[in-house]
Amino acid sequence: RGWGRSRLQQGKGPWVGGRASRGLASPSQWFTHWPCFGLTQYGRSYVQSVETAMRKLWLTFAPVADKTAAYFHISMDTINWLSLVYLLISIPFGLVATWILDTVGLKCAVILSAWLNMAGSVIRTFSVISFLSLGSLTYTYLFIGQCLCALAQPLVIFSPTKLAALWFPDHQRATANMISSMSNPLGILIANLLSPALVSEEKDIPLMLGLYAIPAVTACILATVGVHDRVPPTPPSASATHSTSQPFFTGLKMLLRNKPYVILMVCFGAGIGMFTCFSALLEQILCVRGYSNFFAGLNGALFTVFGLLGAFLLGLYVDKTRKFIESTKVCFCLTALASIAFAVVSFVNQAVPLALISSLFGFFGFSIYPVAMELAVECSFPVGEGTSTGLIFVSSQIQGVILMLLLQALTVQISAAPFSTCDIEEGGALDWTVSTLGMAGACSVVACFYVIFFHTDYKRLHAEAQALLGSSRGKGQSSVGTCLRPVMVTQGAIHPLGVETNAQCPGLLQGGVTKTLPVEN
Repeated sequence: RGWGRSRLQQGKGPWVGGRASRGLASPSQWFTHWPCFGLTQYGRSYVQSVETAMRKLWLTFAPVADKTAAYFHISMDTINWLSLVYLLISIPFGLVATWILDTVGLKCAVILSAWLNMAGSVIRTFSVISFLSLGSLTYTYLFIGQCLCALAQPLVIFSPTKLAALWFPDHQRATANMISSMSNPLGILIANLLSPALVSEEKDIPLMLGLYAIPAVTACILATVGVHDRVPPTPPSASATHSTSQPFFTGLKMLLRNKPYVILMVCFGAGIGMFTCFSALLEQILCVRGYSNFFAGLNGALFTVFGLLGAFLLGLYVDKTRKFIESTKVCFCLTALASIAFAVVSFVNQAVPLALISSLFGFFGFSIYPVAMELAVECSFPVGEGTSTGLIFVSSQIQGVILMLLLQALTVQISAAPFSTCDIEEGGALDWTVSTLGMAGACSVVACFYVIFFHTDYKRLHAEAQALLGSSRGKGQSSVGTCLRPVMVTQGAIHPLGVETNAQCPGLLQGGVTKTLPVEN
């Protein structure tokens, strides 16, 4: 890295393809050749470890809500507040987190989130340590620890787009964002599998809290020791080279006046809110129908595993085709259909179809997440990545709080539930039939609204094409064989403009007809 900086100071290019490049007069001409730094893999790993630990702490109690309520002698509604507090705290602190990311930097955000996450997880364990004799304060300590963990959430969830923009070239950004963002469902997956496996009885709650604190402490140590640089030694893309991010409050005003961004913020925010509620309430929805905690955890795991697979495949596809809008619209519609199927099939005791539908729900729903985050940056450029993704996340938390309260209000207490496996509270079990139908209806309305009204240009890709054009004027062809020419960016491709010969740019023109080039070329 130091050797690379010395070459930069001498006006030389980076090491490309096993030899040093020369004749590249400015960093803006390097970005199409600069390989992905090995350092980026470590930086992405730190973000992933912190985010995975954070998500496990959020969903610690949801898969074993009935056992937790019995251990702490509290109601199910009080247990739901341990998940709901993440949404409530993220609303005001989300704006602070966007300011930290775009003003102070990615390094500070990752380290601060790691320390908050660790402190919260340790304080949670105080509530189950018997020799402390906390008495009636046990739930208070548990709730305070959960609040500290909730403060860490916006800082790390807003990081993937910033990490992708600063450390990865344009043809790897969607994949990089996907890999970092999918640490979120990975933490949910682990919680859905591990919590039911650890807690077979009420007395196992302390063991679960102790084990969940270990990854948080480990992630904190890794982030503190391993994260050193705010930006890479040389920029990986034109937008990273020529940073034009607006000041924080100016960026907020620009976002709220940007019609495509507002539509994306409302629709995608609603989608995240629904998935948050689904993950937090799945065990309570299924147990009244006779399904065990293990089966509910298995459904949550399938929901997440297939979501990871869908996000991986869609991320690769979008990196190659740049079809952000088309991909998100198709997946949004299929997600709405899966939510309707889940609401209908959950009425009856059909384990295999329910598991299949949960898998499809996750496959199509989770795959939207990283692509929509990149799309938010594209339609809001030159606003900072932290601000554009952060405002969507704040919107999702507001809508998630409203939806979770509404779904709980729509439940009906039933005195006769012969198949229920829930630890029934006084007054009977809760029937979630109306709630699941309401969630499916809301998902369908949002999907239709998004498909009909969302349209946008890819502003960041346009800006990078213009930067490439500007760097090529008067410089001719570089010694590494790069053919630079005026271009026009459309959805999914860059079209070269003007007349060039096949000798100068072989393979670009055939028979006088301009070929469509992928963005990375």
